[in-house]
Amino acid sequence: MEVTTTSLMLYFAAWTVFYALLSKYIARLSKDEWVRWAKSRESDEELIEILEGVIDEIESRMHEMLESFQSSFFGSLGAASKKMDEATGQSTIKAITKDNPIMGLVAEMLMKRSGLQGLIKPSNSDEIGVKQSQKPTKLGLK
Repeated sequence: MEVTTTSLMLYFAAWTVFYALLSKYIARLSKDEWVRWAKSRESDEELIEILEGVIDEIESRMHEMLESFQSSFFGSLGAASKKMDEATGQSTIKAITKDNPIMGLVAEMLMKRSGLQGLIKPSNSDEIGVKQSQKPTKLGLK
């Protein structure tokens, strides 16, 4: 039997078509079987074991992101409170009157008289443009 170029080309074409169809069929069967297995209950523990590295990486990144958020958040709160203390002078007054409580009382009274009581203890109930109800000061005396 002699192999000619034409017969070799026909064998090549036939095997190519056969291999393409066979590989496509095998791939489809394999995919279907993998999907069926992945959806079943028996695969849960194995998938967790297989993906353990991915889960650990996600957890470590989330932990790092949380730590960076916490540091930036609390750092900005600290900076804001420091600016507030500097703006009101409250920290200076506290430092000056720390050793002398009578001096602190005098400073507090002076700030109240000059209308700066908001600097000592700012109240959240005062709103701009809202009338405050006033209580009578007679105490029931006529």
